[in-house]
Amino acid sequence: MIKLMRYSQLYTKTTKNVPADADSANARYLEQGGFIHREMAGVYSYLPLGLRVLRKIDNIIREEMNAIGGQEILMPALSPKENWMKTGRWDGLDVLFKLPAAGGKEYALGATHEEVVTPLVQDHVFSYKDLPMSVYQIQTKFRNELRAKSGILRGREFGMKDLYSFDKTEEELDEFYEKAKVAYTNVFKRVGFKPEDTYLTFASGGTFSKYSHEYQIAAGVGEDLIYTCDKCVVAVNKEIIEDQDSCPECGNKNLTEKNGIEVGNIFKLKTKYSEPFGFKFTDEDGTTKPVIMGCYGIGNTRLMGSLVEVFHDERGIIWPKNVSPYFVHLIVVKGDENAEKEAEKLYKDLEKEGIEVFFDDRDERPGAKFADADLMGMPLRLVVSKRTLESDSVEWKLRPEAEGENVPLKDVVKKVKALYKED
Repeated sequence: MIKLMRYSQLYTKTTKNVPADADSANARYLEQGGFIHREMAGVYSYLPLGLRVLRKIDNIIREEMNAIGGQEILMPALSPKENWMKTGRWDGLDVLFKLPAAGGKEYALGATHEEVVTPLVQDHVFSYKDLPMSVYQIQTKFRNELRAKSGILRGREFGMKDLYSFDKTEEELDEFYEKAKVAYTNVFKRVGFKPEDTYLTFASGGTFSKYSHEYQIAAGVGEDLIYTCDKCVVAVNKEIIEDQDSCPECGNKNLTEKNGIEVGNIFKLKTKYSEPFGFKFTDEDGTTKPVIMGCYGIGNTRLMGSLVEVFHDERGIIWPKNVSPYFVHLIVVKGDENAEKEAEKLYKDLEKEGIEVFFDDRDERPGAKFADADLMGMPLRLVVSKRTLESDSVEWKLRPEAEGENVPLKDVVKKVKALYKED
């Protein structure tokens, strides 16, 4: 990933105009900051800065899925009607986009991928020696939502990481399920959420298990109602609160109602999809048994929007370090030849240290540059001007702080490097 960018070369620009449909912080600030562009309701383009954030989120997810043995694949968005007929979801899934095609055929745009991954893996798994295994993808999903809203939190086209596990026994499924819980916790921590922001939420397991699990981010804009236990930092979804009026972990009955954004879920499918496709394996004793499945989803684009909902103020976004498009927002106040020379030098010195730098080299007034820096939300703002150089220094300001401080020019690179490497 490119570590440097000059604002003068970036084709997108910020805007002061508040989007007409900005019903949430992410819809407002991501569009104003030039991260995304609304094409129509529930459909967005990801612009250079926004795509950098999304790819960083993707890479964190990818590393954690690889760590539990997931093998990355990429499945098609278009799938045959026949597969959906086998599972009963051609008519049973109300958000499914159905497409007529030449020759009278019909296809579905992938709202989820059980109907594709099950026969796909079936072509390669025959014996107990081939199991357990798991595959995942990071791909675009399509759902015919009646009401797209809240920016990239609820769209008709959105990004998703979906992993599917295939096991010989329910015990193997249980073992992988617990590994997935740990991996999910790692993902949410690494993108920047604090443990107190993220709730492992007990939801209905349907006919297959007592519980499935959602991962909910506490946020006022969230559509879901959850009941949280402050002792365990877990929650219960409203849909099962009547049957579970206490914390499933510790029994605490003092639960607090909150709004949540669902950013992930894990579910024990068991044989729900393997049986319609006749997906079986030959066990060690020669008997034929159905493959046991699980599914594990994370909405990567929704995760990006959720980060903005949690990390922002009245001036704009406050990106956590690991997902910020760049680490340093370097500003030069134009009009002084020495300041411009020192800013260029600092830009190159930071590059040599591997620091990601966004350099506002525009011929623009300082106030507009500072406002853009706050809106875009990168962790550290450095300002080089005639005024700072009078004391051989650079203005240093962390994004959440109201005021900056002067740091000696000779110490800046070393201090930035230390901050960049800090956990």
